[in-house]
Amino acid sequence: MRCVLAPDSFKGSLAAPEVAAAVARGLRRALPAIELDHCPMADGGEGTLQALAIAGCGQLRETAVHDAEGGLRTVQWLQGDALAVLEVAQVVGLPDVGDSRLAERHSGGVGELLGRMLDAGCQRIAVALGGSSTNDGGAGLLAALGGRWLAEDGSLLPPLPASWPQAVYFDESGLDPRLATLQLEVWSDVSNPLCGTLGASAVFGPQKGLLPQDLSHFDAALQRLAAALLRQRPGLAPDTPGGGAAGGMGFALQWLGARQVSGAEAVAAANGLAARIGAADWVITGEGRSDSQTLHGKAPALVAQLAREQGVPVSLLSGAVEDDARLSAAFDGCFSLCPRPATLAEAMQQAAPWLEQAAEQMLRLRLAARRQAC
Repeated sequence: MRCVLAPDSFKGSLAAPEVAAAVARGLRRALPAIELDHCPMADGGEGTLQALAIAGCGQLRETAVHDAEGGLRTVQWLQGDALAVLEVAQVVGLPDVGDSRLAERHSGGVGELLGRMLDAGCQRIAVALGGSSTNDGGAGLLAALGGRWLAEDGSLLPPLPASWPQAVYFDESGLDPRLATLQLEVWSDVSNPLCGTLGASAVFGPQKGLLPQDLSHFDAALQRLAAALLRQRPGLAPDTPGGGAAGGMGFALQWLGARQVSGAEAVAAANGLAARIGAADWVITGEGRSDSQTLHGKAPALVAQLAREQGVPVSLLSGAVEDDARLSAAFDGCFSLCPRPATLAEAMQQAAPWLEQAAEQMLRLRLAARRQAC
């Protein structure tokens, strides 16, 4: 039996390669001779660089930039022959913030890193969006690239939209001229617009600390940001799909000319996932939590699609699995790693041994069914 292990990371607990390794240990307890193909996945969020590096898509480089709270941090980026990749979660990741307020965080470090990559000669750059702690609409990113946010009287504003006055303007004259010829992509699984009930603030703000009573204020700030940018370059719209990704960074990058690409599809193309599934008898994928959002561009959904297209059984093994009929229909069995009631903290701490146990039992069941069929 040959099995492809193609999980995403279990956010805050295990990286995708660690998930695959734990599942592999469990499978080998049930069938020592099983052939395993480790193919860690990502969909544009945390772990994207690692998945690409494992697939041999380039070399990881390091540089120091500012994080969302203004502190210096060393981050990685990937330099390939034809494509360089920046992972937003490396720079302004949500797990890395301290006790700062959302209104005080900005995406300037992402712009700094883009500039360093341009210095290194990169002419095609993909920005993997996901896992950000910011909600500034990319104001910090654009400022770090040479743009200036101005009040009505011409005074310079900080790149913090939540603190802006009613009238705001953007001066693009100082933007890095190399951006004009840069081939820019955004990798994301998010189709939300910048503003509104499905926008960055309403949908993703609460998980970053945005309180319900402040929602309208933050949304209005992003509307002013969009108006300022569109006065300079008409054509884009605040409701453009994907603009709400990474706290609105998606919109700023689209304004710079970036085209949107499915993060999961980009990673799957890079690691040759479809061909590897075609040579397998079984596929196992998973993520920290699987729910109704899983089917909207997340890595496990793409893994399932590729497996279905080739007639290969595919099972889901996640930290938690929501009871959802569409989710159940997409996989040949949906399993949670939790063997008993447990707190989230305990499940995250015990993820590796519980993954081993669940994977072993999944394979034992599959082997029993195979013997019965014979």
